[in-house]
Amino acid sequence: MLSKKTKYGLKALAYLASRKDRQPVQIAEIAREENISQKFLESILLTLRKNGFLGSRKGKGGGYYLIKDPKDIPMTSVMRVLEGPIAMVPCVSLNFYEPCADCPDEASCAVHKLMLQVRDSALEVYRHNTLADIL
Repeated sequence: MLSKKTKYGLKALAYLASRKDRQPVQIAEIAREENISQKFLESILLTLRKNGFLGSRKGKGGGYYLIKDPKDIPMTSVMRVLEGPIAMVPCVSLNFYEPCADCPDEASCAVHKLMLQVRDSALEVYRHNTLADIL
């Protein structure tokens, strides 16, 4: 299940991407327009800024803005920053691999085989979609 953090992060990114002027937008506006708790949104936007998706400006006329073109923001990157590993179990993760403690043999594990297919299907969708595609 998609976490609220990721859902709200996607909504906020889409809101910022839909603005043609690329001017900074205050957190309060995004929170109000997307029906997100302002306090929770602050944390999400800070994460997105620290990971190179957003810029911010303080003071009058300040707020958050996209620093990349929406077509240059792949969903794989957004999902990994907000949600963590794309794989549902660590033994099939491409970037966060760990063997499962309760599994003596990944090659014969039915769960491992199924989760490889799930991971690959999710990656296929994320890799072929950018922020621009979901607007």
